[in-house]
Amino acid sequence: MIFNKQIAVIFLTIAVAASLTLAVFLYFYQPPRRLTVNFLDVGQGDGSFIQTPFGQNIIIDGGDGQKILPELGRVLPFYDRTIDLMILTHPHEDHIGGLVKILGRYRVQKILATGVVHNTPTYLAWLEAVKRKNIPLVIIDRRQEINLGPDLKMEILWPQASLLNQEIDNLNDSSIVLELIYQEQKFLFMGDAENVLTPGLSQGERRLSEADVLKVAHHGSDDATSEEFLQIVKPKTAVISVGKDNAFGHPSLRAIKRLEKLGAKIYRTDNNGWVKIISDGANLSIETAK
Repeated sequence: MIFNKQIAVIFLTIAVAASLTLAVFLYFYQPPRRLTVNFLDVGQGDGSFIQTPFGQNIIIDGGDGQKILPELGRVLPFYDRTIDLMILTHPHEDHIGGLVKILGRYRVQKILATGVVHNTPTYLAWLEAVKRKNIPLVIIDRRQEINLGPDLKMEILWPQASLLNQEIDNLNDSSIVLELIYQEQKFLFMGDAENVLTPGLSQGERRLSEADVLKVAHHGSDDATSEEFLQIVKPKTAVISVGKDNAFGHPSLRAIKRLEKLGAKIYRTDNNGWVKIISDGANLSIETAK
């Protein structure tokens, strides 16, 4: 009996020590922080959703509104109804339509836009919803940096001057262009910016630099993603947001060939569906729907 009690005490001592060790480990253990960038399958349009390692939800454009809500439902749990930052690169229908739907379903904390003049019903409805909900709207009028957390920042590269209340002949060239930088890795979002922007973006205080991931401009059209631009950016991975069998012939075969020549791995939402890229700051992992 005494022997059995001694064994029991030994086992109890071991169990308590193991429990304390586990508790200490769990207290000090910090799981790897990961950045997730979802290139949503919104058809012939653009829509990207970012989940930061620090819990922020960021949406960049939303397609024409036909597919954005089910796509967001795929990446956000039903109980999470907060979008911390909404970015409208430019007010073409295939970028803004989904943002109107998001304003009706989610709590949006802050918005970045250029404020250009565009008198379509969808853009006016978006502006009215922003005003009605009293959402802070920041007009991008210069290069700037947004700190999102330790080792994570967003750099706004374009426009470099105010476009507020201005009529722009080519709205594509008014697109907000931004870079998301997490530790050693860079994601470059080009909106629909065309080749005319390359000289302006590659000069000045902060030059364009190499990017790990490029959200290809203007759905892979031939009037964007020039050879000159690619020689500056040298993306390892390129994502083209584009609708299947679209009427515009996007993406351009020439743009595809330029990316292939550079050695970029190409993903297309018309072929791959949604594209999810996860970064730990040093390495990427990529998942697709197909």
